[in-house]
Amino acid sequence: MAEPGGRTRCPECEQLQARVAKLSTRLAELESQLAAARKHSSNSSKPPSSDIVKPPKDGLGRKKKKRRRGGQSGHPRHERPSFPPEQVDTTHDYVLDQCPDCGGKLQDADAAPRVLQQVEIVEKPIIIAEHRGLAYWCAKCQKVHYGALPQPVSKAGLLGPRLTALCAFLKGACHASFSTIRKFLRDVVGVTISRGQLAKVVQKVSASLQASYDELFDKVAGEERLNVDETGHPDQGQRLWTWCFRAELYTLYHIDPSRGSDVLVEVLGEEFQGVLGCDYFSAYRKYMKDFDVRVQFCLAHLIRDVKFLVEHPLAANRRYGRMLLTHLRKLFGVIHRREAYASPARFQRALLAVRNALVDDAVTYLAKTREAMNLATRFVKHMESYFRFITEPNVEPTNNLAEQAIRFVAIHRRMTQGTRGSAGQRWCERIWTVVGTCAQQSRSVFNFLHDVVTAYFQGEPSPSLLPDTT
Repeated sequence: MAEPGGRTRCPECEQLQARVAKLSTRLAELESQLAAARKHSSNSSKPPSSDIVKPPKDGLGRKKKKRRRGGQSGHPRHERPSFPPEQVDTTHDYVLDQCPDCGGKLQDADAAPRVLQQVEIVEKPIIIAEHRGLAYWCAKCQKVHYGALPQPVSKAGLLGPRLTALCAFLKGACHASFSTIRKFLRDVVGVTISRGQLAKVVQKVSASLQASYDELFDKVAGEERLNVDETGHPDQGQRLWTWCFRAELYTLYHIDPSRGSDVLVEVLGEEFQGVLGCDYFSAYRKYMKDFDVRVQFCLAHLIRDVKFLVEHPLAANRRYGRMLLTHLRKLFGVIHRREAYASPARFQRALLAVRNALVDDAVTYLAKTREAMNLATRFVKHMESYFRFITEPNVEPTNNLAEQAIRFVAIHRRMTQGTRGSAGQRWCERIWTVVGTCAQQSRSVFNFLHDVVTAYFQGEPSPSLLPDTT
């Protein structure tokens, strides 16, 4: 077949060109799929535990210089303070009759003694109390009546408040199994308790924590700033979800069958007025869209998505990713040099300048690939939600607070393999809330558990997990 100009068009060449175009398209698809399959914790939201082999950070495999053991130069020295005199139970003085070097006579020196304080547990760290309701015969009723035991005693049962709190502490804060707690009580404490009895003890503590937990659940919807994250929770082969709501003074955990925005509606309501710090998961975007909620999307997650483009097999994606990563590094450079700015207004102007340059270049130099266009859409559609921390004070640019709080849950899941029913779910919600909140407030988890168990046994109001601000 002749073309205009006298040239002959070759049918075989046309077929080859069509085949090459088809194979090129297929190759691009496979490269995108391969890049997605190679995602790891540094360029996606995957957890570090999903990395089978972590690639070297610099990509060249160079070994870093190994740090020496012990304290590092430039770090402040930490020394454990001595026990005050009122906490010392016994004192032992050791004397010298003569000089250990020459055998001469010694005189008292005007110097403080050399002191070594030693802590030891007593051989029997428990007290066994027997509570007896004496028997009385009523001739009129022809029955035997017994003296009533005090409510705190009968409600506590076998274990007193401190030992009950200790079992709950080992189970909830130390990730110990019932078998491990049983061995500890048998070999160290000197009391033998069955696993079934321990399960009942834990449920008593769970019931005692309900009021304190409900107080936080009712309060969380009124917070001005809130960081949220979620992770999987196994329960007898069913996959549930643990939601973490991190406020300034407390952390609330909630286990739910759903990972959707309906959980946010249930916990926070339809009129949440605060700022929600979160990742780019669809549930948060739907909640933001449906109820006009102000959101701060996590910049750390955004950086991981940009790093995915930097490592992508397509050159266009790599160029686009490197350009965005340069801007983001400048942005965090400004954040880290916050103290160098003379006033908050100058610091804000510096952030705005970097943000504007980032968004302008993200749209102007957009690579015509699916991955790059998806990322550019975020800057156009959710620019305010990514950079809200610039215009609103005390808003964190990342969701690290919630991710740090949910790490405890991930460790617990790995060690215990989840729960077996709603009773276990409620226990986990409540004890995790206690552990997370006490850590935020530098409070003792064990002391709070003892206080709440004692109040529960005595029929008194539960202590609050909220700090006393009066």
